Amino acid sequence: MSGFTGIMRRVRTVSLDVARRTALAAQGFADPRPAVAPDRRHLRRVLSRVRLLQLDSVNVVVRAHYAPLFARLGAYDRELVDEAAWSHSARRPRLLVETWAHEASLVPIEDWPLLHSGAKPRGWWRHYGRIAESEPALVADVLAVVKELGPVGAGAVERELAGPTARTPGSWWERSDVKKVCEWLFGIGELTTGARRGFERLYDLSERVLPPEVLRREVDAHTAARDLVERAARAYGIATEPDLRDYYRLSPAVTRQAVADLVEDGALEPVRVQTWRAPAYRHTAASTPRRVHGRALVCPFDPLVWERSRTERLFDFRYRIEIYVPEAKRVHGYYVFPFLLDGALVARVDLKADRAAGVLRVPGAFAEPGVERGRVAAELAAELGVMADWLGLDGVAVGERGDLAADLARAVDA
Repeated sequence: MSGFTGIMRRVRTVSLDVARRTALAAQGFADPRPAVAPDRRHLRRVLSRVRLLQLDSVNVVVRAHYAPLFARLGAYDRELVDEAAWSHSARRPRLLVETWAHEASLVPIEDWPLLHSGAKPRGWWRHYGRIAESEPALVADVLAVVKELGPVGAGAVERELAGPTARTPGSWWERSDVKKVCEWLFGIGELTTGARRGFERLYDLSERVLPPEVLRREVDAHTAARDLVERAARAYGIATEPDLRDYYRLSPAVTRQAVADLVEDGALEPVRVQTWRAPAYRHTAASTPRRVHGRALVCPFDPLVWERSRTERLFDFRYRIEIYVPEAKRVHGYYVFPFLLDGALVARVDLKADRAAGVLRVPGAFAEPGVERGRVAAELAAELGVMADWLGLDGVAVGERGDLAADLARAVDA
């Protein structure tokens, strides 16, 4: 690590505008949306940039793993993701697998060995290891049930183990322990998601989901950490070490060593970004377009904005998710999407897909300081219309909250 500090002295300075355009290009926002219906080729291209799709149970608008693709591709068939993640055939092999990455995520199958190499610290589910240690017979029985019945939900496993022909008569365990064991086995990679029923995870043995060559591939933790940080750097284009660390939730020491190795190997270039306090690193393959055109509604779980301090540094846009804030104390709303227009975050909208009424509701709309509100409202109205169509809704209904609401309502009605 002594060479690391020496390397840090030789840096060039880049403007915040250059950093922003580099970051947007790395995330795929400099690419034009497809002129034809997006297909698996377009899906692969987005995945080659973002590397993962975060999963989340909130379904106020659409499940989180579908939204980043909409932001980059526009309206697409969500079956593209479902087929890539939860089905397999010789003609169309599975592309994605569920595991812990940033959080629970869909990742390219080839990244599985990196995430289960020991490079990444175990998550919150590691505490369930105490149950596994104290109840090894329960772990064995859970694996046996999944092997026999999988893909299968945790509830069905519980019923199988607790029924009149229980496999472990006389054993004592709470039913919730079965779910915890399933999550622990998912965390360590013994189980993954073979399919989903709605949003319910149906567990299966990883050996039945992943190709043998992926399961057999062994990567040491040091190499895996380097590869994960390199992927994060490609996805971000330009980033601080904490930014890179957060992408796959690695430890500080592991990330710092990986960054030092990548700088020494020439994959990362140390730079100073004007207005940033921390040192930054630019991936040497990153491009910086002269301009970034286009618009996008960005989900709270999109990698462009999920690291809130980075969002503020890049866009001067303070963003917080307010799902867990009491309604009376929310500033912008329950489930707020930033609106990206021509390379800047210019507004934010609180969204709700009212499926019963068949409309995309906008309870609140808020403009950033200094933006041209008429143009922002017109572009936002058009993008909300695209989203409503994509979600199978009949239209957009704008509420009254926020300083952009009136302009947006007029644009929607125009």
